[in-house]
Amino acid sequence: MERRTKIVATIGPASEDPSTLGRMVAAGMNMARLSLAHGPVQETLDRIKRVRDAAHEAGETVGILADLPGPKVRVAAFPDNGVYLTEGETVELAPAEPAEPADPADPAGKPATSDWRRIAVDLPDLLDHIRPGDTVSLGDGGIRLLIETADVHRAVARILTGGRVRGRPGVALPAGRFAVKTPTTDDLRLLEIVCEADVDAVAISFVRAAADVERVRSAAGPDAPMLVAKIETQEAVDALDEVIPASDGVMVARGDLGIRCSLEDVPHYQKRIIRTGVAFGKPVITATQMLESMVSAPTPTRAEVSDVANAVFDGTSALMLSGETAIGHDPVAAVLAMASIATRAEREFDYLRWGASLGAQQVAETQGAPAPIRITAALSAAAWRAATDSQASAIIACTNTGATAKAISRFRPTMPILAATPSARTARQLSVAWGITPLLVARQQTTDDIVWFAIKAAVEKGIVHTNDVVAVLVGSPLDPDPASDVLRLVRIR
Repeated sequence: MERRTKIVATIGPASEDPSTLGRMVAAGMNMARLSLAHGPVQETLDRIKRVRDAAHEAGETVGILADLPGPKVRVAAFPDNGVYLTEGETVELAPAEPAEPADPADPAGKPATSDWRRIAVDLPDLLDHIRPGDTVSLGDGGIRLLIETADVHRAVARILTGGRVRGRPGVALPAGRFAVKTPTTDDLRLLEIVCEADVDAVAISFVRAAADVERVRSAAGPDAPMLVAKIETQEAVDALDEVIPASDGVMVARGDLGIRCSLEDVPHYQKRIIRTGVAFGKPVITATQMLESMVSAPTPTRAEVSDVANAVFDGTSALMLSGETAIGHDPVAAVLAMASIATRAEREFDYLRWGASLGAQQVAETQGAPAPIRITAALSAAAWRAATDSQASAIIACTNTGATAKAISRFRPTMPILAATPSARTARQLSVAWGITPLLVARQQTTDDIVWFAIKAAVEKGIVHTNDVVAVLVGSPLDPDPASDVLRLVRIR
């Protein structure tokens, strides 16, 4: 069986060249993540084109996820190779200012930078939010600083836990001192740009309530990309049952979640977020420090291998690589390692137990939903059971938006799930959904033709063969309020 859990890989300086991107696609990258928190937006647009070129050349479907910065406070960039902050030593923190005075030819001046002596923070009123005795964290919390003194110009902090820092890591200020709002004005500006670039998905940082997602959806317009809510605050965890239905997917953003919640709660929140997201038929991406050591090491640690495998056992739809592929010394090796670990873990996954336990829950999750959603949910449950009992070789979901394919995917069937769709964008968006292989087909005018050409495409791809049984989910193409309301078990002749 081919790997069912998808891989999202972050593209950065280490992985943006066409050759590396092509090898990452071949190694198993299903979706490329582009962070808008680092570098100019034109750099992101250039990377989008390179990813699409690499996918086209490889003949593979690869989605693109643009990650909005959100209200996260970041430091000015460290040198290219980063710096090492040594435990016990002190470092200055100050609001970022241009490194040199602006001149007429360059009104903006040179951007501020950070080093091992002075960390410049992109927050003009930084010193209003910190006091002696406060603890400040960098990145995903691995670097911790204790504020010893602070005046109107700077703060001096002692390094409690050191390590190497690169790029523009985030800064976690004391809770309750810094009010944030999602989406920010800058988020909305960047959203317009990436929507014009026709990205497949957008990740929303620091979601706290369903209203945050709805504001982004309203700004994106009627042809909005897939919206992925990053669960990285306690408020989002507490509002999961509202946030997830408002979103098209969710991300377990364990880095900031571990800073803003009790660290020992994170594994339990991970399981809860995955289970809830899958029950609602939404893809779930598990992220942060999955194979962190591979930023510099050729192989992952044993603990990282166990972490990735356990995320698969939890039922995650996708696994995400961050620094491992953005700035790591061998992005292709990181993708290969992730694919190998996930494939091995899937051999131990209890597919039948997962599907059976989800059966009752999926009824509860659709209570009060519109009729098309309830019908699709009920029929997808029936399709899972019928495909299992008939020992079907595949389940084919005929879908325009991908909703039908995702509805059957949540049952984690043992057989392949094929999404027959006339939409190239839908095909790319499904690249992050568990176990789904997209098949691009021509748009048809009748239910019978939809079924016929979907099966034909699956046979031509060599996925199903003569004498196989396939379960096909389909709806009427003429229904103004479409739902997948037909299930057929077809013997291929």
